[in-house]
Amino acid sequence: MADSAFFCSLTHEGVLAVRGSDAAKFLQGQLTCNLNYLSETQASLGARCTQKGRMQSSFRILLQGDGVLMAMATELLEPQLADLKKYAVFSKSKLTDESAAWARFGLANADASLAALGLALPAETDSVVRTDSLIAIRVSPNRAELWVPAEQADAVRSQLVAQLPQADLNAWLLGQIRAGIGQVMPQTRELFIPQMLNLQAVGGVSFKKGCYTGQEIVARMQYLGKLKRRLYRLSLETVDLPEPGTPLFSPSHNSAIGEVVIAAKADQSIELLAVLQAEAADNGDVRLGTLEGPGLHLLDLPYQLDRDREIQR
Repeated sequence: MADSAFFCSLTHEGVLAVRGSDAAKFLQGQLTCNLNYLSETQASLGARCTQKGRMQSSFRILLQGDGVLMAMATELLEPQLADLKKYAVFSKSKLTDESAAWARFGLANADASLAALGLALPAETDSVVRTDSLIAIRVSPNRAELWVPAEQADAVRSQLVAQLPQADLNAWLLGQIRAGIGQVMPQTRELFIPQMLNLQAVGGVSFKKGCYTGQEIVARMQYLGKLKRRLYRLSLETVDLPEPGTPLFSPSHNSAIGEVVIAAKADQSIELLAVLQAEAADNGDVRLGTLEGPGLHLLDLPYQLDRDREIQR
């Protein structure tokens, strides 16, 4: 269903709000993305790292009202909220969980339905368009998020139901996998640096913004390092959906070579994103769970890694 028109509820994520006159200034020193690039018409992906450059969370971030909103895996919201509050003590910013204040829908191949709501969303990824209360974000070609205040959720859902088939979350995640957009989940918290998820290739890392937590490690990898592990898209002929963090093995290396990032069902198979050792992935023999586990097949990603282009952001 990922290639057809549909909508679904994005129930797997919560919304962390940072509001106040210092919100952007405070977050600029905490996140991989550049808050100066955000506008009423532009959102971004991003991540928050440890001092060692390991991602505690990844998210989509946008301006709203007197601050910003970040959508991330629900289970990561409370620990991120608690940790960020420690650093916001001397900042004129307030951090809260606004998950209950918003209903969020994923729409695929449904620009006409957005237009019917007064949202003429541009095709460019990360574009944002708004009405007085609704927000639409282009997250990848033909895919959009619709953010709706909770009090309007039932009315908007009724309008979507009248125009589009409703899908389950799996169809949305399959589209995310095919767009090559990885995501930190509870099982993979503090496991990856941003480049392992190709976050710099999808606009989630700025190399011109200056210091932020973990910046030295992330920048050194981009300018001086040789990335040995990165994000790949693969397929698997099985009916059992692997969890994030499930190890992947290479018989030729006789060892674990990576981990599942996210996975979704696709017709008679599974598609997934995984972080793999590049050398082992190039050999093509990747197994799920154990050295004797089912084999996976490499698939294309819709973008190319380009260090020179990435550092211009």
